[in-house]
Amino acid sequence: MKIDRRKFIAGSSSALVLAKSQLSSAAPATPAEEIPAQTKLAGREVKVFTTAAQTSHRLSATSTVTFKPMGQPLETQICVFVDPTKTFQTFLGIGAALTDASAETFAKLPKAKQQEFLKAHFDRDAGLGYTLARTNIHSCDFSSGSYTYVTEGDKELKSFNVEHDRQFRIPFIKQSLAAANGKLNLFASPWSPPAFMKDNNNMLRGGKLRPEFYQSWANYFAKFVKAYEREGIPIWGVSIQNEPMATQKWESCIFSAEEERDFLKNYLGPTIKGEGLADKKIIVWDHNRDLIYQRARTILSDPKAAQYVWGIGYHWYEPWSGGEPMFDNVKLVREAFPDKHLIFTEGCADSFKPERLSDWKLGELYGRSMINDFNSGTVGWTDWNILLDETGGPNHVQNFCFAPVHADTRTGELIYTNSYYYIGHFSKFVRPGAKRITSSPTRSPLLSTAFVNPDGEVAVVVMNRTEQKIPYFLWLEGQAAEVDSLPHSIQTLVF
Repeated sequence: MKIDRRKFIAGSSSALVLAKSQLSSAAPATPAEEIPAQTKLAGREVKVFTTAAQTSHRLSATSTVTFKPMGQPLETQICVFVDPTKTFQTFLGIGAALTDASAETFAKLPKAKQQEFLKAHFDRDAGLGYTLARTNIHSCDFSSGSYTYVTEGDKELKSFNVEHDRQFRIPFIKQSLAAANGKLNLFASPWSPPAFMKDNNNMLRGGKLRPEFYQSWANYFAKFVKAYEREGIPIWGVSIQNEPMATQKWESCIFSAEEERDFLKNYLGPTIKGEGLADKKIIVWDHNRDLIYQRARTILSDPKAAQYVWGIGYHWYEPWSGGEPMFDNVKLVREAFPDKHLIFTEGCADSFKPERLSDWKLGELYGRSMINDFNSGTVGWTDWNILLDETGGPNHVQNFCFAPVHADTRTGELIYTNSYYYIGHFSKFVRPGAKRITSSPTRSPLLSTAFVNPDGEVAVVVMNRTEQKIPYFLWLEGQAAEVDSLPHSIQTLVF
């Protein structure tokens, strides 16, 4: 069921408009806004889509339930309260990284499997409907080797070319764009400047960008964007540096908050603008949730730097220290800097082991993060590698990881982990331009988030990480629909 927005254009705010549209009747004899909410919702159907452990349900249409009058719930009645009159951030999209590793693995698949893969990710009806993507600026750990787009020592970038990427990555991205009907916001991130620009003379193992190469490196960004666009690949935005506080055995480069701020305001921002690329979104930080507030505060407190910032990117690896994901830090940034966007730019399960491909915890890792991140104000969510091979690579430093889909390049088989289906409970049903609305469970074992799409359709995601089946009521304005949440499951409720 979809909301009829035309019956309440007179609403004075988007929240009021949303509320009245959700509760409109098919053919009211009086203006829609004068009809009691309970009357408008009564009898409306809710379609339930489910993925659950120990079942065959994988994004499956499992039931249709109906709103009925309920009134005040009792404390003993478990509910998920939804309130479309309270709206929050506008949804940008969901997607994944189109890395060298993904492109090389894709190229090894039979043509029929390539088409299956593209449809499974970029077709909304038959797949996940991805609308967001990330790629690397020259090599990263998920490349078969280190490389750049210039000859070593070429400060003037006269040798700049993206010939390397024409073998695998550019064709893969172009096919992905075509499968998404051109509706794919692609942003690019560097893992390291060329070795000659760094104080350790190495693309790997950290090091810093030498100040005398700040302008040359800013020019490198602009050349990359223009080169890819000449290839027919629009670039939506860039992040300044992948994981700027991590010294890794692979491509990495360290920027303090002040160094990132000054590089942005004095070099990258003015260069992007001066090269006619001012419409490109610039993302800062691009690292974990732990330091996100300090980073945002340092950069955004400088108006000259802040003018170039579209948003703050972040990853989910802060539990490396043994703690828990720090979702509240994302919310703090949203509250402190409401004029900037939050975007999840990378996450995966590391330490690949083939025997864990069916581990249900992989999907639950995604579901928990996505629900909490969206509830904290995030507008877009980008998985790491969209595809990896049977080893969790290729990767030139043996940093093998999981992806939602793996290809066995020996047999041509595609292996869909439960992470793929968990992501789909968001990406298939929440579309760009949607508004997040209030969703409030009454029991902690249930996690939930909710959106209303531009066409008025409401999507509520409910996740259950326990061993128990949990019956609950989807409750809205005195009406409720009875739903069962299966053990270790995720559901999307659509009405």
